[in-house]
Amino acid sequence: MMISSEVDAALKTAMKAHDQAATSCLRMVRAALKNKAKDLRRELNDEEEIACLSTLAKQRRDSIDQFRKGGREDLVAKEAAELKLIEQYLPRQLAEEDVARVLDEVFDELEPKSPKEMGMVMKAAMARLKGQADGKLVNQLVQKRLKG
Repeated sequence: MMISSEVDAALKTAMKAHDQAATSCLRMVRAALKNKAKDLRRELNDEEEIACLSTLAKQRRDSIDQFRKGGREDLVAKEAAELKLIEQYLPRQLAEEDVARVLDEVFDELEPKSPKEMGMVMKAAMARLKGQADGKLVNQLVQKRLKG
């Protein structure tokens, strides 16, 4: 079942349950998916839906960091609840050890010699991970390996 169908079903359930927070978040997710499809002038495939949701999740993580720095715990809680709901539709996130294993394979194939080749390594790694790992984590692990 496509993610957009699951979101629509969850939205109906949230509306019937009068869950304002979930309804609001799911409407935002549905709108983002529909806008992306409208931009592409076609239906989204699963990979594109995951990419769209990954973007929304990243935005929530960034907002949480900023609100924490600003001492706005009320907004942190709201964004965290939205992030949790969005993550339900994303593939399970890999643990750091699993990401390291994927990076081992990428490094064995590409054999990068210097930090200048980071872009090439990141492109290959993110293509393999496809929404299963946060780009920040992958970036940190790649930097560490290229420096060390």
